[in-house]
Amino acid sequence: MNLIWFILPLFLYFGLSTYGFSKNVSSRPAVVNIGALFTFESTIGRVAKIAIEEAVKDVNSNSSILHGTKLALTMQDSNCSGFFGMVGALQFMETDIVAIIGPQSSVVAQIISHVANELQVPLLSFGASDPTLSSLQFPFFVRTRQSDLYQMTAVAEVVDYYGWKDVIAIFIDDDYGRNGVSALDDKLAERRCRISYKQGISPGSEVNRGDIMDLLIKVALMESRIIVLHVNPDSGFMVFSVAQYLGMMGNGFVWIATDWLSSVLDSAAPLPSETMDSIQGVLVLRQHTPYSDRKKAFFSRWKKLTGGSLGLHSYGLSAYDSVWLLAHAIDAFFNQGGVISFSNDSRLQSALGDNLHLEAMNIFDDGNLLLQSILQSNLVGLTGPIKFNSDRSLILPAYDIINVVGTGFRRIGYWSNYSGLSVVAPETLYAMPPNHSSANQQLYSVIWPGETLSKPRGWVFPNNGKQLKIGVPNRASYRAFVSRVRGTDMFKGFCIDVFTAAVNLLPYAVPYRFVPFGNGLENPSYTELVNMITTGDFDAAVGDIAIVTNRTKIVDFTQPYASSGLVVVVPLKKKNSGAWAFLQPFSRNMWIVSACFFLLIGTVVWILEHRTNDEFRGPPKKQLITILWFSLSTMFFAHRENIVSTLGRMVLIIWLFVVLIINSSYTASLTSILTVQLLSSPIKGFESLKMSEELIGYQVGSFAEHYLEELGISRSRLVALGSPDEYALALQRGPEKGGVAAIVDELPYVELFLSSQCKFRVVGQEFTKSGWGFAFPRDSPLAIDMSTAILQLSENGDLQRIHDKWLIRSTCSLETTEIESDQLQLKSFWGLFLICGIACFFALFIYFVQIMQQSCRTAPSESISAGPNNSISGRVRRLLSLMDEKVDHSNSGSKRRKVERSLSENSKDSELVSRRQTGMPTGTNISSSN
Repeated sequence: MNLIWFILPLFLYFGLSTYGFSKNVSSRPAVVNIGALFTFESTIGRVAKIAIEEAVKDVNSNSSILHGTKLALTMQDSNCSGFFGMVGALQFMETDIVAIIGPQSSVVAQIISHVANELQVPLLSFGASDPTLSSLQFPFFVRTRQSDLYQMTAVAEVVDYYGWKDVIAIFIDDDYGRNGVSALDDKLAERRCRISYKQGISPGSEVNRGDIMDLLIKVALMESRIIVLHVNPDSGFMVFSVAQYLGMMGNGFVWIATDWLSSVLDSAAPLPSETMDSIQGVLVLRQHTPYSDRKKAFFSRWKKLTGGSLGLHSYGLSAYDSVWLLAHAIDAFFNQGGVISFSNDSRLQSALGDNLHLEAMNIFDDGNLLLQSILQSNLVGLTGPIKFNSDRSLILPAYDIINVVGTGFRRIGYWSNYSGLSVVAPETLYAMPPNHSSANQQLYSVIWPGETLSKPRGWVFPNNGKQLKIGVPNRASYRAFVSRVRGTDMFKGFCIDVFTAAVNLLPYAVPYRFVPFGNGLENPSYTELVNMITTGDFDAAVGDIAIVTNRTKIVDFTQPYASSGLVVVVPLKKKNSGAWAFLQPFSRNMWIVSACFFLLIGTVVWILEHRTNDEFRGPPKKQLITILWFSLSTMFFAHRENIVSTLGRMVLIIWLFVVLIINSSYTASLTSILTVQLLSSPIKGFESLKMSEELIGYQVGSFAEHYLEELGISRSRLVALGSPDEYALALQRGPEKGGVAAIVDELPYVELFLSSQCKFRVVGQEFTKSGWGFAFPRDSPLAIDMSTAILQLSENGDLQRIHDKWLIRSTCSLETTEIESDQLQLKSFWGLFLICGIACFFALFIYFVQIMQQSCRTAPSESISAGPNNSISGRVRRLLSLMDEKVDHSNSGSKRRKVERSLSENSKDSELVSRRQTGMPTGTNISSSN
């Protein structure tokens, strides 16, 4: 016995270390303790409590899950309080809990996640949807339903699908509400939408109907009619009740509620008639759970459990699946050799003392292993596939989109992260390639608040008595476009009339007032005017404002109501007569080359025709005159010499075609020169202006200055001009006398300037393509409606009538409307000359080949004994002799026969005469003998 009492203290001494007391159990204990922490008396909690209890029963009755081990469930009521939730979590830590199902509240989850991290106990939350809980700060927090990040993505895609831009967000002012709306703001921004106003509601019971009414009155005075409600059920139904009282559940309004409302509709239906009346037409999101036989069976079982008094919502399904997920993870934990053991944290004893009794809290030694088993789970529950991605979020997030109608609701479509909005169930789309194209997005028709099928515009002009402050440039020149009525704040002009006509076409009233911008002594900077919209000084800008890239980056423009582009204006001079005007159609090189070709063709034809054509033979002087005459006469197609050789005819046909083109071009160019005005400047367009070093004028306040600098033109070359008179004076003076070589300005100004100034002309083409529009803040719905109105003005002809009223004032004669004429250059005809030259070359080549062949045939029959020293000169003389020899290929044989016949007859006649003289008879033959 003494030995036993000696050994026992030693065992206790070595068994209790200074780092904590360990309570070890076998690797497969009979019971595993789990906890559940949520608010029992809440819309989510009432359903979750029954679902969790039933799940534990199902797991314990299924021996194939934990193989004999049972789950022991302990529940704590958090009462929607972060404090009570933390107390409940600490109490769990004293009872060797390996995991906690819950909490349902994001606020409570934010607090107890710190406790879970320290004590290494996983939290499986079926209700906390705050997106920030998925951060690395809370590694032991596992969400068994979808994060609000995906729910807000679905909301943003619905807003974008219907073409709305501005959204008002009303949220519960806690972690759940603030972080959810923050996610919504980010997702809207990705689609160029925005939250124009957001307001929180107190999360406690302090909120009253008066506070809600004050909030909604502010909302009613704003322009947006798209309201997203992200609250809890108590405050949510109060918002709808007040909204109905204020008439905000009627036409034009759009209400989108997050899944807090669907949980009530699923669990508490049917709701009281007055409650249903207040939510008619509302769009609601609900986490999608695919159909399955197991789910259908559980719903039937649920009705028996509750007697039909309590419906089953998606939160209850997630709570049920959480227990099954934990059971499978615990089984995997044991299979991997995990041991359920707990240790006291010595830091709590040494740092905090004994007054709080924190030494009773235990660390789950293998908590990390159980956490990994949970995250590696892959099973199918009532909510569908349960599998986590790398961000510890469930895969395949999807939501139902439902529309509250009558005494119930109808599903109008689905949203999934896989393919966006669709009327086809997500599980069907998973078998197809993902398709997020706008053409593939589809929802069924909606019955909107006010029992209308027409899609609301989504905004109205704010009914707060505030007038739009519209900035208008107070111009000093070109006042036909926009000008201030002297002594008043009223404006008139082409731009003002277009704006007024467009506003009158809008289906709602737009109160506004014009605010002058500029001193009226010089044109203001239009870039500064546009910038003042971004600072809030102006709500819009109206005037001759060009739509250019740097401005579209900060504001939105309407559809252009006038075309505008930069053009170059230069002075003109008229040359209608002159002694040498006939030389102007062709350039000098063109004249020289043409003259050379006339002589060339005459020479080539003479060479080809000289041997066979009597008209090209004779004394050298006559032949030279023939060459010159033939060459010049082809200019007028008046040559009388017949061409008999084939090569000569070929060359002449080609040359006559060239002469025809040259004559026609000359005639047209000379006619144009004698009837149009010519530029007195070498500038032919923007490129030649850019390459020169001459001064360039531009209008004060125009974007042309910045644009020309971007194109590489030095600032020292730019001269600011403020009026049409300054334009004319600067162009007339020219660079030599302190003026400018050209003006660069927008086309509408130039057209008005040239309507009364006939000494100047536009050269080249527009080198920018833009237009004038009215400027509004980014994503302003008014810009879209005004664009539609401007298009309507254009289609019905009112826009052209306004233009004619202000801008048709031409005093120049029709003569000034002629276009510029240039000299014809050699480059325009070199192809014709090339063809003609090639034809001449081949004709001469063939001709000389024929001469050489003939020379070779005749050489042996001539002097064979010529010495070697004379052979080269002899060949040259023979070649020249052949080229100069008269050849008549068609008549040479007959002529030779005629000569021989004549010679024969002459010899016979002389023989008869001699016989008569000698007395010999005429029939006797005379033969000579030796």
